[in-house]
Amino acid sequence: MTDTVPEEEKLTVPDGWKPEEFKPEDNPHGCLEESKFSTLFPKYREKYLKEVWPLVEKFLAPHFIKAELDLIEGSLTVKTTRKTWDPYSIINARDLIKLLSRSVPYEHAVKCFDDENAVEIVKIKGLVRNMERFAKRRQRLIGPEGQTLKCVEYLTGCYINVQGGTVAIIGPHRGLKECRKIIVDTMNNKHPAHNIRELMIKRECAKNPNLRNENWSRFLPKYKSKVVKKEKKDIKEKKEYTPFPPAPVQSKIDKELESGEYFIKAKEQKKRKKQLKAEKQEAAKEERSKKRAASFQAPKEKEVKKDNSSGEAPKKKKKMAKLSVDIEKLKAKS
Repeated sequence: MTDTVPEEEKLTVPDGWKPEEFKPEDNPHGCLEESKFSTLFPKYREKYLKEVWPLVEKFLAPHFIKAELDLIEGSLTVKTTRKTWDPYSIINARDLIKLLSRSVPYEHAVKCFDDENAVEIVKIKGLVRNMERFAKRRQRLIGPEGQTLKCVEYLTGCYINVQGGTVAIIGPHRGLKECRKIIVDTMNNKHPAHNIRELMIKRECAKNPNLRNENWSRFLPKYKSKVVKKEKKDIKEKKEYTPFPPAPVQSKIDKELESGEYFIKAKEQKKRKKQLKAEKQEAAKEERSKKRAASFQAPKEKEVKKDNSSGEAPKKKKKMAKLSVDIEKLKAKS
């Protein structure tokens, strides 16, 4: 669809404009009907809520909202009175007790009463079936030492608290939308670093007045999805189903009963033990005697090669030493 209204006639909100605050003078008669909200809290939050509850009652007193803490049932309740002048304050009080029950500190939970802030609780437990995979992706959202979460909080201007299977977000409406997108994408196996990079680019584009009314998709990075091949697991063949359990392992007594040794008398057992012992001793004695006899055997002599003609062993030829004396000169002198 194309805009038929020219740009000159379009209305723009001036910078720094804020709506007027709702005051008690605007509704002097109060609420006619009672509105009531309650929520349960886990056991480990009981100690913290007991310490903080006087501050909660003191904070809700100007709005004339009654707050109750039931430690037996483990529930938080807020309800309006006849003096409640702001009809929307009960909705903020409902969000307050929800945040307190989901491990959000009191200092941050109170921010939900600000008109510029809103509250959203994202359920992430049902997005991933495998619990190990769910824990890894939730940790990926938090990041090492909570750095990824701090980066998202800084870019969106929201407070994010990850607890169990839920994520509580407090902040402006635009920031809530961006935070929810990052959380859902992370649980669907998209790394939060990609979304953080997009937010940083959008933030820089918003600063430029020339790009304020233009499409920013050309500046955003585009990612191609890669299909990673997984290693095929060896499928084990299923064994045939048998309704009967496997046979129990035979004990020593069962084996003796099967062979008949269990019924042999004590004397015969002793006699048999002695016989077995004597047989072992004789076998050991034979091995020892063989080892001793092996040391007295003479070593094998080396065979001497014989001459084929005479049949005698060949004699070694002695090398004649060369004389350096001239014999003919000696004869001439004589």
